[in-house]
Amino acid sequence: MTHTAHDRDPRPDRRADRRADRPLSPFARLHHQADPLLLPNAWDHASAAALAAQGFAAVGTTSLGVAAAAGLPDGAAATAGATVALARRLGRGAFLFTVDAEGGFSDAPEEVARLARELYAAGAAGINLEDGRPDGTLAPAELHAAKIAAVKAAVPGLFVNARTDTHWLGRRQEETAARLAGYARAGADGVFVPGLSDPAGIAALTAVVTVPLNILYTPDGPGLAELAALGVRRVSLGSLLYRRALAAAVAAATAVRDGRPVDVGAPSYAEVQRLAVPGAAPRHPR
Repeated sequence: MTHTAHDRDPRPDRRADRRADRPLSPFARLHHQADPLLLPNAWDHASAAALAAQGFAAVGTTSLGVAAAAGLPDGAAATAGATVALARRLGRGAFLFTVDAEGGFSDAPEEVARLARELYAAGAAGINLEDGRPDGTLAPAELHAAKIAAVKAAVPGLFVNARTDTHWLGRRQEETAARLAGYARAGADGVFVPGLSDPAGIAALTAVVTVPLNILYTPDGPGLAELAALGVRRVSLGSLLYRRALAAAVAAATAVRDGRPVDVGAPSYAEVQRLAVPGAAPRHPR
């Protein structure tokens, strides 16, 4: 099981909820250092390995990327099998990774706990659980808290990043702080508010949350330095990299079709092969 890469000493953090009976894992320590954890999100083994090779301390998965690659809808509890399969592939690597598991693919806390055990056994250091539902509503806060508590009881060493979609869905935003507080009380190791990019709103949350706050990076929102100054401890890239990769593939294909120059700034065949099998020397590069 790969839970040892990039182990760093934690830095003091007055807001950290350091439970005496839950020592910080190497992945958790990345949320308690001077600079926020920048978490790029991968959609397959190659993208995760390529990001890890560039020195990122940990890699997340993107549920949109996993779903789209499998031809399935995102956020509809349709990708449990694909998500677990990807975790098993990533678990063969020597890097820390956390899994976006939507809402746990079930409303039964015991089923979500079973999934968490499976992901942890595959090598995952963390799990992302959201309270948004496929129909665009929010799950009851008590139900989401029950899922979090069940996961922490089943797998204490798994870092639970509890996501609320109040801002992502534009619903009941006035409940955001209360939901985050309830999720932290249930045992969440971190909390996540995608869709929130207003500096004043972020600062208001970092002033009251007792666990590390995760914000989704947006190109037109605050940069890393500003987010760090606001007290954010983790910055996720979400589906941005997957969407950019799709755009680059389409741009290259249309450039060839239209007789325009193609940007050749891409990994070679051999380099991509080595991501899958380190040290491999392909016989027929193409």
